[in-house]
Amino acid sequence: MQFPKKRVSEIFRKGDDGPLHITEEGLLHLRKKLAELERSLPHLISEAQRTADYGDRSENAEYKDAKANLRRARGQILNIQYKIKRAVIIHAGPSASGTVQIGSTVVLETEEEKKTFQIVGSHETDPEAGRISYQSPLGVALMNHRQGDTITLKSPNGSRTYHILEVR
Repeated sequence: MQFPKKRVSEIFRKGDDGPLHITEEGLLHLRKKLAELERSLPHLISEAQRTADYGDRSENAEYKDAKANLRRARGQILNIQYKIKRAVIIHAGPSASGTVQIGSTVVLETEEEKKTFQIVGSHETDPEAGRISYQSPLGVALMNHRQGDTITLKSPNGSRTYHILEVR
């Protein structure tokens, strides 16, 4: 039995078809991952063919595993190709007007500490490394503000006030 082919946009979540904001390093990482997966395909295909020769495929666990690995790799390849197609490079630094934008690095001060965050796309977030999404609550609150502005972020745990010390 053959299943109907789906378009790539149907395979992935709806609403995930807009631009993918990503740094040059992030795009390079995606391209390397794609190349690795494409290099692994011949081995995965030959493994599926080899295990298919063991006999009855309905009870052949090795064949099922080999096919699952092949399907997973092909799905990852489609996903990465789709991301690369939608990629929009983030350029580091503030906007010409000095406001916080995607790619900006912001130094914030709270009552307890100073924190530095780079505003990136959702694909590259790593709060522990100081990289937050422009779609995160803090990222949304910071967008279009300038050095010297104060913002208040409300959460279920209470409000937190941030003072923007620097936008680079």
